[in-house]
Amino acid sequence: MAALRTVDDPPWDVYLTGTVFLDIIFTGLDSAPVRGTESWARGMGSSPGGVANMATALARLGLRTSLAAAFGDDHYGEYCWDALEQGEGIDLSPSRTVPGWHSPVTVSMAYEGERTMVSHGHEPPPEDVLLQDGGPLRLPPARAAVASLTPGRPEPWIAEAARKGTRVFGDVGWDDTGAWDLAGLADLEHCEAFLPNAEEAMRYTRTDCPRTAAHALTAFVPVAVVTLGAEGAYAVDRRTGESAEVPAIAVEALDPTGAGDVFVAGFVTGTLAGWPLADRLAFAGLTAALSVQEFGGSLSAPGWSEIAAWWRRVQSVPGQDPAALRRYAFLERLLPRACVEPWPRRRAVPTIGFGRSV
Repeated sequence: MAALRTVDDPPWDVYLTGTVFLDIIFTGLDSAPVRGTESWARGMGSSPGGVANMATALARLGLRTSLAAAFGDDHYGEYCWDALEQGEGIDLSPSRTVPGWHSPVTVSMAYEGERTMVSHGHEPPPEDVLLQDGGPLRLPPARAAVASLTPGRPEPWIAEAARKGTRVFGDVGWDDTGAWDLAGLADLEHCEAFLPNAEEAMRYTRTDCPRTAAHALTAFVPVAVVTLGAEGAYAVDRRTGESAEVPAIAVEALDPTGAGDVFVAGFVTGTLAGWPLADRLAFAGLTAALSVQEFGGSLSAPGWSEIAAWWRRVQSVPGQDPAALRRYAFLERLLPRACVEPWPRRRAVPTIGFGRSV
């Protein structure tokens, strides 16, 4: 990205806002916990979660990332702030520490390639409090923004960001109302790209095929990207008429936490770099595949060293399909050639107590 930036570019590549959780991840469980018994995990990690998963994924791919979030004034909040600002280099100048508000916490138990989560927290301060400080709406100048769209609840900052020329990438969660009405996603009109999963896309478009759903979504947003789970992903660009489909990379999935965030981060990276649609889709799928081989959300987000290590390793595996390797040949001109770290790499640490500032 550094070679593509100019002096006229905004100071930040990506802006996002949301709730930061403290994630505590138990690993090495042979099965789901059984009621009335005690289960011992062979491993444990801790990291910032929630919107921090996306922020970390973006930062590790080299994007200058600015995050607006509320942090508790407890030790958990201090740990999450330090991990993001000092550990990942994320700009937290739009963020605030809220007196008397304790950090939301999620405990995640990973087993058999799936996860079970238990969360606790209180309602965070409104986003407009973070963004306005009682005055006019202030947004860090950024080339792109990632927005989580909520049915029936428009966020003023999204329209303001789009008005200022920020390219908005929208994702969405499950619609608990059951309406699945695109008209309820008022901020979709401000987005350059929309990235739902297959089930979400089909429900919103009343179709029974995710590829058909992707084309239908381009009536509302220029670029529609639909993730297909184990089948990969499919994307359509209304402006160019281009479509692309990339199969998923076969990996041993240990923990899918945060994989969707990593996928979006990979697609945003490729878009800002000006890559073709198919390359953006392949890169997003690759980064997500690497992440599910690690435990945790932000813990598992890959950086360029992990991507380089994968590319070097996969080329040396006997019996690889040459056509499949050519799909990722664009990586050759992007990857660092020195200091390639062992892969896969575990980032988890057992407790937030290590390395605490004094």
